[in-house]
Amino acid sequence: MKRYDINEDWALSGVIEAGNFVFVGYCVGNIGQPIEQQIVGALNHLEERLKLVDLTFANVVQMDVLFKDVFDIPVMEKILKETFHGKFPVRKSIQTAFAHSGEVGILFQIDAIAFKEDQGK
Repeated sequence: MKRYDINEDWALSGVIEAGNFVFVGYCVGNIGQPIEQQIVGALNHLEERLKLVDLTFANVVQMDVLFKDVFDIPVMEKILKETFHGKFPVRKSIQTAFAHSGEVGILFQIDAIAFKEDQGK
């Protein structure tokens, strides 16, 4: 098992490679901006973390997406169509109250699982 993007202050690993599966957590971006920009920012963060283990969006098999307002799902779906080009992962959408200081904070977060093909194949 390999751990990447470790944050000692928060006591978490951003990426864990365990066998052929890669677990990616807490992908956020453009905090404080409107939902569209936060979704794009979170996807950019996910993409950066996938690159740490030589993967792309095509390897993502499952995503949990967290919203401050679950009624923003259609905004996300439009962006995911442009990002995944029909090869969509399994997805669960959850509404939550984010623990973030400040008046304007996190509206969207992604956690994902990716599959890494055997190198010998």
